[in-house]
Amino acid sequence: MMAASLLRRDKKATAAHLKADLRRTDNSSALRQIHELLDDVLNPEKPATDTEALDWCKCLIAGGEAFEQFCKTVRSYDNATLCGLVWTANFVAYRCRTCGISPCMSLCAECFNNGDHTSHDFNMFRSQAGGACDCGDSNVMRESGFCRRHRLRTGENIPSIPRDLLLMSELVLPRFILSVIQYLRDGYTEPDTSSERDLQKVLQQLEPQISFLEELTKMGGAMRTVLTKILTNQQTFKELSMGQEDNLFAKKNYDKYLAALKNSGLVSVEDKAQSTGDVAVGAEGGANALLGSAAPGSPDESSKEEDQDAGQSVGQRKRVKLSSSTKDLSIIECLKHKCFLEELLFWTIKYEFPQKKVTFLLNMLPDQDYKITFTKTFVQHYAFIMKTLMKSHESDTMSNRIVHISVQLFSNEELARHVTEECQLLDIMVTVLLYMMESCLIKSELQDEENSRHVVVNCSEALLKNNTYWPLVSDFINILSHQSVAKKFLEDHSLLMLWMSFVSFFQGMNLNKRELNEHVEFESQTYYAAFAAELEACAQPMWGLLTHCKVKETQEYTKTVVRYCLETLQIWFDAISFNDEPLPNQVTFHLPLHRYYAMFLSKAVKCQGLDLDSLLPDQEMLMKIMVHPLQIQACLSEIHSNMWVRNGLQIKGQAMTYVQSHFCNSMIDPDIFLLQVCASRLDPDYFISSVFERFKVVDLLTMASQHQNAVLDSEQERPMLEGALTFLVILTSLRIHLGMTDDEILRAEMVSQLCMNDRTHSSLLDLIPENPNPKSGIVPGSCSFEEMLSAVADFKAPVFEPGGSMQQGMYTPKAEVWENEFDPIMVVLRTVYRRDVQSAMDRYSAFLKQSGIHTGNPWPPYKERTPLHPCYNGLIKLLHCKTLHIVIFTLLYKIWMDHQNMSEHVLCMVLYLIELGLDNQVQDSKEDEEPCIEEHCHDSWFPGTNLISNLHHVINFVRVRVPETAPEVKREAPPSTSSEASSYGQNSHRRLSANWRENLREAQVFSLVAERRRKFQEIINRSSSEASLVVRPKSSSTRWVPPGTPPQLVTEILEIRESMLSLLVKLHQKLSSKQNSLSESWLDNMDTSRHAHGDGITAIERILTKAATRSCQIKRSIQDICGKVYPPVPPKKNSPTDKKAMDKEERRQRARERQQKLLAEFASRQKSFMETAMDVESPETEAAMDLGASEMMESEVLYDCVICGQSGPSTEDRPTGLVVLLQASSVLGHRCKNTEAKNLPTSDEEHIYSADTCAVAHDVRLTLLQRFFQDSSCLQSVSIGWDGGVYVQTCGHTLHIDCHKSYMESLRNDQVLQGFSVDKGEFTCPLCRQFANSVLPCRPGRSSEAGAWQASTNKKTSVLIKEVEALQDNLGLFPTESNLSKEMESVIKDIKNTTQKKYMDYGKNPGSSDNDFLFMYSLARTNLELELVHRGGNLCCGGASATAKRSCLNQLFHVLAMHMRLYSIDSAYNPWMKLTQLTQSREPDSFDDERPEVPMLFRDVPSLLIIFVLTMPQPLRKEHFTCVVKMLYNLQFIQALAALSTKLRPEERQAWNSSGAIKKERANAETSFEALLGHVISELSKSNSVYAVNMEDIMLSSSVWSPQSVEFSLQQYCLPFLRLSCLLQHHLYGDNLTGCLEQEEFSSLAVCLGLVPATSVVSNPVDSASCLEWALSAFDLVTQWCAEVKGLSQVQAEQSLTLLVQDPQWALPRLLQLPDNYNIIFQYYHRKACTVCKKVPKDPALCLVCGAFVCLKGVCCKQQGISECVLHSQHCGAATGIFLLINASVIIIIRGHRFCLWGSVYLDTHGEEDRDLRRGKPLFLCEERYRVLEQQWVSHTFDHINKRWGPHYNGL
Repeated sequence: MMAASLLRRDKKATAAHLKADLRRTDNSSALRQIHELLDDVLNPEKPATDTEALDWCKCLIAGGEAFEQFCKTVRSYDNATLCGLVWTANFVAYRCRTCGISPCMSLCAECFNNGDHTSHDFNMFRSQAGGACDCGDSNVMRESGFCRRHRLRTGENIPSIPRDLLLMSELVLPRFILSVIQYLRDGYTEPDTSSERDLQKVLQQLEPQISFLEELTKMGGAMRTVLTKILTNQQTFKELSMGQEDNLFAKKNYDKYLAALKNSGLVSVEDKAQSTGDVAVGAEGGANALLGSAAPGSPDESSKEEDQDAGQSVGQRKRVKLSSSTKDLSIIECLKHKCFLEELLFWTIKYEFPQKKVTFLLNMLPDQDYKITFTKTFVQHYAFIMKTLMKSHESDTMSNRIVHISVQLFSNEELARHVTEECQLLDIMVTVLLYMMESCLIKSELQDEENSRHVVVNCSEALLKNNTYWPLVSDFINILSHQSVAKKFLEDHSLLMLWMSFVSFFQGMNLNKRELNEHVEFESQTYYAAFAAELEACAQPMWGLLTHCKVKETQEYTKTVVRYCLETLQIWFDAISFNDEPLPNQVTFHLPLHRYYAMFLSKAVKCQGLDLDSLLPDQEMLMKIMVHPLQIQACLSEIHSNMWVRNGLQIKGQAMTYVQSHFCNSMIDPDIFLLQVCASRLDPDYFISSVFERFKVVDLLTMASQHQNAVLDSEQERPMLEGALTFLVILTSLRIHLGMTDDEILRAEMVSQLCMNDRTHSSLLDLIPENPNPKSGIVPGSCSFEEMLSAVADFKAPVFEPGGSMQQGMYTPKAEVWENEFDPIMVVLRTVYRRDVQSAMDRYSAFLKQSGIHTGNPWPPYKERTPLHPCYNGLIKLLHCKTLHIVIFTLLYKIWMDHQNMSEHVLCMVLYLIELGLDNQVQDSKEDEEPCIEEHCHDSWFPGTNLISNLHHVINFVRVRVPETAPEVKREAPPSTSSEASSYGQNSHRRLSANWRENLREAQVFSLVAERRRKFQEIINRSSSEASLVVRPKSSSTRWVPPGTPPQLVTEILEIRESMLSLLVKLHQKLSSKQNSLSESWLDNMDTSRHAHGDGITAIERILTKAATRSCQIKRSIQDICGKVYPPVPPKKNSPTDKKAMDKEERRQRARERQQKLLAEFASRQKSFMETAMDVESPETEAAMDLGASEMMESEVLYDCVICGQSGPSTEDRPTGLVVLLQASSVLGHRCKNTEAKNLPTSDEEHIYSADTCAVAHDVRLTLLQRFFQDSSCLQSVSIGWDGGVYVQTCGHTLHIDCHKSYMESLRNDQVLQGFSVDKGEFTCPLCRQFANSVLPCRPGRSSEAGAWQASTNKKTSVLIKEVEALQDNLGLFPTESNLSKEMESVIKDIKNTTQKKYMDYGKNPGSSDNDFLFMYSLARTNLELELVHRGGNLCCGGASATAKRSCLNQLFHVLAMHMRLYSIDSAYNPWMKLTQLTQSREPDSFDDERPEVPMLFRDVPSLLIIFVLTMPQPLRKEHFTCVVKMLYNLQFIQALAALSTKLRPEERQAWNSSGAIKKERANAETSFEALLGHVISELSKSNSVYAVNMEDIMLSSSVWSPQSVEFSLQQYCLPFLRLSCLLQHHLYGDNLTGCLEQEEFSSLAVCLGLVPATSVVSNPVDSASCLEWALSAFDLVTQWCAEVKGLSQVQAEQSLTLLVQDPQWALPRLLQLPDNYNIIFQYYHRKACTVCKKVPKDPALCLVCGAFVCLKGVCCKQQGISECVLHSQHCGAATGIFLLINASVIIIIRGHRFCLWGSVYLDTHGEEDRDLRRGKPLFLCEERYRVLEQQWVSHTFDHINKRWGPHYNGL
């Protein structure tokens, strides 16, 4: 009852009243009241959406004051020393490797910017899963990196909190949290019965409550302490959780919670004791039943899952289930909640980690007590998390949220250690991982498919395909990075055993079986999953453990791991019932157990000083261990030899991934190391023969010229043989794990990557394996990545050609690296693509050529190796065993005899092996000790195993098995052979008696396979070092022989009489193709230094020299051999096969020569084409149309059509046109007065104002004129087109217009995806492929008149003026309708369609002829002005600039002139009259309201010039043109004087006026500026004076105007007009523009235009007034012009002033000035809200022309379906936009309906872009790139230079 009365009262008052009551000593009644009130307010039966409850809680907690005020108060007691800011995905954070202790350390931007990280190794990153700021946490980062706020231990000086401040919170919050939990219980339904949405709905309703909790956590330490107490107090939980006895709802609610526990397959510990019957399922169903949705004790569900499984697996392999009775089930099954925190986490998991709840739980972490309790709770729920994750549909999101939490808990070593000790964290993790993987096991098909007991994970299961295991593995790797935890793991043997069984699930997964018949139907992509799983789940934990096994003290750990590896391997061999031979045509790339074993062995020897032999198993086990890694090496070779093509591309993908930089150090390197270990301990003959057998090339190794190979096709033999030899070379020369230091490894890796290609810094970082050298954080004592890089490479800074591609900063190997360190073997090992090996060799040979060391085609250089670690000396025995020597001998012989399938590469590798053998001698020869068992006639091959003694051993006879058809078969019985004839290893090894045939019958066929078998059985018997190589023993000859079988093998004896040395000498002779290439005295004058680089000849010389220096005997043998060398004699002279081969070779040679010739011819043609066609920069070679001049010279201008190739004039019927690109442009409009570019604003105080741009100024002027004057007159007094004017440019090629039409048709039908739209008329020039969209017709040239209208007739000015007037009235004949005129009309239509309507209609009545007229002449103006801009804003450079080549003003003028004849200028209004005559002021007509015309002084003079030229009949005589220019110059000069006079102070004006009056009297008054200035001042001062305005501005300028400064000012004012006239003259008449200095520009132009005679300039510089030439009294004319201004009654003085002062000077257009450091832009703009939609855009962008901030692709700011960037590009740049994407640092260009990615102008310190800020390194402005961008914008060349355009569909 009482509660009810309280509820009705005011909340605040109630709260204050209750709080006061509580303070009393006896507060029981108050407590009761509060509880009753809360019972009512927080009644769980009310809907969660009822906000009343929340308001009550806020008021009660605040105890009567306002909640905001309360928050502030509590915050003032915040004693937290950690930042702990929690963020969600996509937040921008920082990571500093210099300050981080844990690799997961991260900082929020604020803490980062407030700390000092200069010159640290840091980067910015976008959070993937969310995270929290570690500032202030010294467990995770060094204190030196803390920010200013968290560096001070804030806790000390903060007052302690008053007791009663949080009194109410302690009472209210437990109930509030309970109510949240009750809602969660109530709302939860099992996912199988409900949809995802139901859970989402519950969460949405709870949003305000959870946000409130989050708000509380942000109040700081004091409030967090209260919350921690409540969340972790077990008593409170007990009292509240079940609800009171009488409250039925609460009881039901609690039951729901218990049911949820049960359904999750969890039981609380008490229940477990009672239900032992239930748990039995654990034994039979194993983990699977538990992990399924079935609760223990519902076998029907688990069987359901079985059926469903069987149903799925049509064609799939059945899942295997393990019995799990062995494991400790309690980890997986039991959960007991003792406090709110635990149940809250339980529901967080059940609801699949909703973001808000995760954030709340993490926000609490700065509280240490909470952190520990929460971590324990998290560990306790770990198994449950795994189950939920496996069932989740949104496993990706959920994974991210899990890691978001766990990374905060497990990165802290102290915490991780604590939980490991107290909660068995390691046991839990390993067990949970095991359970997880057990859910997707299948039977392994490796080896013995039927009886295999081994199970592997099934890579096609979602669990592996979607990386669902990732969060758990990542946590495991994280905790293993802490030494204390890793040591616990390594000490716990049962855990290690469990872990090994986990690893063995991956051993042999994703088995590949070679398809032999047809191509596989479906290429499975499971290999991605398999490689990722091995790397993440096996290799990374392994590397983690290895980092803790670096010192002697940790020897025991290594021994234990090695022991368990071997045990598990043995179990594995038994399980797949493996004996000695792998099954052919099967390969798995996944052998994690082998790799664990290898890596721990390597560490043991390298770092811990253990003896290798103590860690190795017996010989038999070693033989088994080597089989599978060797199988992989052979298969790599098979895959590259195209033997696996029927398995599809994915098998190639696997071979590449296996050696790829992120995998190689965890895969191929350990495999090769393991093979090296086996090779160093096993019998070398056994090992070598195994290699050749695995590579299937045994049959090939015969002295016979023909052989049969049972397993390979002949085209596969060569690559397989090369593969086998290369593998042997790698095996014997690679030292990565055999004694190289970490620094040497890093150097070798770096050199090999740089040799393949120049690399950017980031790609190099990416390509070099992380282990053993972590690139982040410097390991003390080792060389850092940067130091090493600067030691081996030179930095090539990026170069920029305006038309070239954007290059990046590259590193290229130093010369001495090429010379001494280039190691082809390392390159072969590290190349993913075979072409990279070729690329490295090409670069190497280019270096040798360039430095003059060797000019031919070099062979891979031989590189000296670092010495072997003594443990591995046994490896050298491989190089000194008879088997290898027999193979080498055989191959040398075969190469010398030109047998098929030999190659230069084979020889190269053979020589490499010989050289390795010479360099690595066996130290102590133990041969004498070996018990001599019956040797199979071994001496007949070689006497011993030492390479040096075997080199000069001569072999006389060899017995071979050959097909009957072979040339070796002798048809007659041979004579009895001498007794020293030795049989070859493929056959009898017995000494031959005289009776040859008889012996042959007895001789058993001895093969290498048999040899290996025998060795395998008698491993103990170490003596028999047997000879080589295989022909499979024939089965009994009684076998039925099918027709067409290969011919029978017969045995023949070959006479050889060679030694390896003699073969080498003969090969030298063969290679150098000289008879006696080595003279006898050759060795004595040998210079060893030049042998390092060269081809095969050099290599042989090097080997012979080395051998000779090692032994005198060899030296003698070499001299003997060199003395009597003779050309090789083939066994049968001119046998048909040989002849064929010879012919073939010759034919090939001829074909090659022919091809070379053709190619050379083609190249020269191409070159000449390029010279004529592609000449963009130098117009001198422009033969077809040097636009002006050529028209004057020839009788008729001829054009080449680039489509039909014909040359001819342009005619009325068949006009020719120029290929042009029309584009709207606002470049001119963006010019400002100031030459400095505007700065991009990077703070709220800075702004950009557009009022001072050219476009705005002209707009304002036109609007002002239109207010007061006649519209038609206004539209002739200014130009438009500053914004949205149309720019016309050409590539200079011409075509017939009818050819063009058919070309467009063919483009339209050819639906290849072009980057342009044919429907919009776009195409590429057929010759130079430049982008274009229209054709501009060329006027038929009638050159007969050309001379006439160029010539001057010296008429008087007054005569010329009359002629001009007459010409203006005489409009000329209107053109007849013809093809040409039609085309001209159509091009005008194209031009109008190019720009938007708003840029054409400026008149009062749109579409009127005046409007059209304005648009036409402005078009000419725009193009002239733009050409001026391209020439740098002035004409000082003279000559035809690069842009002149692209200019087509001449043709454009003719088209416009033709079009403008439609309009005549009413003679009454003709401005020419006002320029040249005194007119009577017209009587006002009856229309009084008609507005006056625009006064002459207000008119734009360049516009008038263009109007006059375009409206007079073409072609115009030059003298008339000059006359027009002279008259207009007078007007321009007077305008300059008038503008100047307004800038003078009144007293100065007075002075000039009076001095002018005196000058008036003189003779030259009309050409003296003083006289005219005085006159203008006196005229304008008369009435309604413009001088009356804004005196104060003028008062401020203190400078006094001297005659010099006045003259300078006048010249500057008139220059723009003179430049334009000059340029126009250049295009119309082909006059040359002469270059000059800037200060002489005025005089130079005046002479060029004929304003002053050229002679006068020489003596003194021209002054502006001397150019004047008046047709009648200057003063009268000026009076008339000024009178027009004075007579304006309705125009106010200041508007008159604005109109009078039109300053024609504009600076060149510039893009905004960007700050040097990109971070400044990024920090300000990436969080800035959009001005339109007021939200922070997902993809913000900046316009670099005007600084506008827009949403890229944002739906929020779309208008009529057009996105904001596109809209802005239309508004700001007439459809050209340049945008910087803030989040990607790149620039995109929008041009019309297309866009392209331009690249970035910000580069890091290594000169590379960082697109999408992936690396997050600091970026700096690259001035050259920015200049290139600006240059392309100003010159309108985006379309030509950037090639990758795509349509944007208005979506940007």
